[in-house]
Amino acid sequence: MSDTPPPIPDAAGRTVTLDDVARIAKVSAITVSRVINRPHLVSERTAKRVRSAIARTGYVPNLLAGGLVSQRSRLVIALVPSVANPAFTETMTHLGTRLAAARYQLLLCQSELPHQEESTLIDAVLSRRPDALVLTKPLSTPTARQRLLARGLPVVESWELNADPIEALVGFSHAAAGAAMARHMLDHGYQRIGLLWSEDQRAETRRRACLETLIEAGVAVGAQAAVPVPVGMRHGREGLARLLEMDPRLDAVICSIDLLAQGVLAEAQARGLRVPHDLGVLGFGDFEFAAHTHPRLSTVRVDSARIGELAADHLLRRLEGDKPTSLVHDVGFELLVREST
Repeated sequence: MSDTPPPIPDAAGRTVTLDDVARIAKVSAITVSRVINRPHLVSERTAKRVRSAIARTGYVPNLLAGGLVSQRSRLVIALVPSVANPAFTETMTHLGTRLAAARYQLLLCQSELPHQEESTLIDAVLSRRPDALVLTKPLSTPTARQRLLARGLPVVESWELNADPIEALVGFSHAAAGAAMARHMLDHGYQRIGLLWSEDQRAETRRRACLETLIEAGVAVGAQAAVPVPVGMRHGREGLARLLEMDPRLDAVICSIDLLAQGVLAEAQARGLRVPHDLGVLGFGDFEFAAHTHPRLSTVRVDSARIGELAADHLLRRLEGDKPTSLVHDVGFELLVREST
């Protein structure tokens, strides 16, 4: 047998096939397929030779063709309200890493687009034939929900707990978090507390619980301001200005997200207000900058990476045919006390 490597197919003239890779690696087509899909079944020496052939030819596996045989697209779609929202970054990163290790691809789909109906979005997502879905907020229309139930795909709803899940939940109680935020400020002696909140469903759940806790403690909240999403530092500065117009004697502000709290800190500094002596500030999310503001921002931390990992673990078990006994995973939250309160 000649040691001269077989010629590489002319990729400009035609598509390189799995058989081409097998011929160059001097193995069977089944062996090439195993190296791609189930490498643990192939010796490292053989796998190395196949990977070298793949590199030489530029071969790209046809996942669509494989899907026709296996009825698997190996695609998981995650719906996020906005890809610009930093709250979901770690969740998606760890979700994608776990899925990739099992040879599934994660596709992000932005769900809150202008003039897009939820049921239309779900139809578009399902038309891609995903093997599973991850939702970062609950579906709001019965039609969209029914379409998912009818398809029977593995579904994980993340970032909150609700009473009527489609299948599995990975998250925490936003109401409990809101109440804890209020109790923290009360425990630190603040009595004229303003609320600066973003206009989204989960933030509203936290706001209501926070407000109820303050009222039960005898604190009348007269200064509240809502901010449309997506929010930024500018909204925090403008929001504090509005709150101080409503109540110039305000001694604390609870924010629905750290981005608003960061703006509040900047506006307080511009007005000569000392934090926390003149104004306490509390955020939510524990974004990367929260531990590096001056003063450092007190906030609520949620283990967003763990949410992604648990969501991936559940989906992979379902995709392998298992039926997990636990469908609700409460990751909880932690109130981080820093210098801003």
